[in-house]
Amino acid sequence: MPTDSQSKALLGRVFLWGGTVLGLVLVGALLTRGFGLLGAPATADADAPTVLHRGDKIIVPEGSPLRNRLVVIAAPSEPVSTKIELPGVVEADPARTTAVLSPLSGRVVEVKVALGDRVAQGQVLAVIDSPDLAQAYDDEAKAADTLELTRRKLERQEGQLKIGAASDQDLDQARSDHAQAAAEYARTQARLKVLGVPVEAKDRSALLTVGAPIGGSVTALSIARGNMVNDPTQPLMTIADLSTVWVTALVAEKDLGSVAKNQDADVSLAAYPGWQLHGKVLFVSDVIEPDSRRNKLRIAFANAAYELKPNMFATVVVYGPKRTRIVLPTSALLINNDRTSVFVATAPWTFERRPVDTLLEEGTSVSIRSGVEAGEQVVVKGGILLND
Repeated sequence: MPTDSQSKALLGRVFLWGGTVLGLVLVGALLTRGFGLLGAPATADADAPTVLHRGDKIIVPEGSPLRNRLVVIAAPSEPVSTKIELPGVVEADPARTTAVLSPLSGRVVEVKVALGDRVAQGQVLAVIDSPDLAQAYDDEAKAADTLELTRRKLERQEGQLKIGAASDQDLDQARSDHAQAAAEYARTQARLKVLGVPVEAKDRSALLTVGAPIGGSVTALSIARGNMVNDPTQPLMTIADLSTVWVTALVAEKDLGSVAKNQDADVSLAAYPGWQLHGKVLFVSDVIEPDSRRNKLRIAFANAAYELKPNMFATVVVYGPKRTRIVLPTSALLINNDRTSVFVATAPWTFERRPVDTLLEEGTSVSIRSGVEAGEQVVVKGGILLND
């Protein structure tokens, strides 16, 4: 009988021989299966090419793993409203802006408003000591005296004609003198009314008060106390009625065909994040600005609270009429050297690169202006795998 130690040694040799046999069996299996445990399992099409190039065509052959990774759909067409984003600025309405002029020369003795003040129509803005105003009063007084003199002379001539003490010629001359005096008196009174001074005032001072022609805000001030006013065409100040303002947008030449009067527009301002104004295009200018090579369109907004201030920057989005456009997922777009393209199937599993002109991108979809026709098969997922 073998001892216990001999039995254990024999059992160890049996296990060692069995492990060797099992190892040989596993190695044979690995060689038979192409080392499948060390990488992806080999298939019968493992040597098939991923893509084939035939000129400008890209073919995905049968057995290529790309066939399971490409998603192709028929390009759909949808009604899309054209949207153009433009830079803009808030401006005062020129029809509500006026330059304040002095009708007469003189020296400024008082300025009653400051830059930025809001004034009412007729409010006194400045006082000017004007010799010309004194002369206008004198001319009116002389004309009034001459009118009264010619009136009395005409009455005497009419009385003398009745008793035969005057001739018809004398009466005609008296009537002519009175008519001329009346016309001169009317002219001097009209002159005073144009100057904005009271005609019937007893205290005819040489101080000329300049009133506000409209209500609004003083947006420019060019005089101070003691200044001499010599040029009647030089503005003393500028007043703008800002209760209604314009937002002026600059349109590039390439976008002129997409903007028109009465189009809907949204306006946002950097000064008020999250606040958006809705309006309509009031007009599109007929003239291109020579310096910027851009056209101008304007949108009017009520501004009762004076929140919109001239020279604020704005972003204007103009919405054009709805047109039928091709709409694709943004995942279909491929960018190569600043060129946007998609892959279009021209035959089963045969593709060509097609440059496209994108129009509008919103979220995960994009409108196509040109390059793809409705119904064409477009790769919308996995197109990057077909890239050269």
